[in-house]
Amino acid sequence: MTTGTDLLTLSPVMPVVVIDDADDAVPTARALLAGGIGVIELTLRTPAALTAIERVAREVPDIVVGAGTVTSPDQAKQSADAGAKFLVTPGCTDTLLDAAFATGLPFLPGASTVSEALRLAERGLTALKFFPAEASGGTAFLKSIAGPLPDLRFCPTGGITVDSAPSYLALPNVGCLGGSWLTPAKLLSAKDFGTVQTLATEAAALR
Repeated sequence: MTTGTDLLTLSPVMPVVVIDDADDAVPTARALLAGGIGVIELTLRTPAALTAIERVAREVPDIVVGAGTVTSPDQAKQSADAGAKFLVTPGCTDTLLDAAFATGLPFLPGASTVSEALRLAERGLTALKFFPAEASGGTAFLKSIAGPLPDLRFCPTGGITVDSAPSYLALPNVGCLGGSWLTPAKLLSAKDFGTVQTLATEAAALR
């Protein structure tokens, strides 16, 4: 895997996972993998995130682990050092883009407007995160830009549910989508990794 485009082919749903307890990271990743999901995005929203990335990278090598909610150059480097195989940003500045490129890792930069998407395309990036998807126009927005921006493909994330997922995945410019419903906080806090696996199995069957 060498490009952002490759990331869009790993699974119909990229689980967006918030880990509060680093000890939950490995069993969560194993449950997702057992359910047929080959990728996991661990968001940098908690103090446990970098440790969680390290553990998954080391103990569950068959799942492709990435760092999400990367918002600064320091986080990009720290994620790479922790063993992340890819990065995901909610939006982009020139400074953040430069830092992401410097890691050598594939990444999905966030965009929510046509101008942002064009700007990223000028930097050679054709696989983007569309965020926040539902709040930014959802499937209607993605349909409307498929014509003028035919070379771009997206991983829409934000507000998508298991019920709305199929309408996104049916679009030709959507490679995969980001979803947090596979690993809700209540399941992780209860250590209910069996249900996580069940949700992963359902998500893997969406396409």
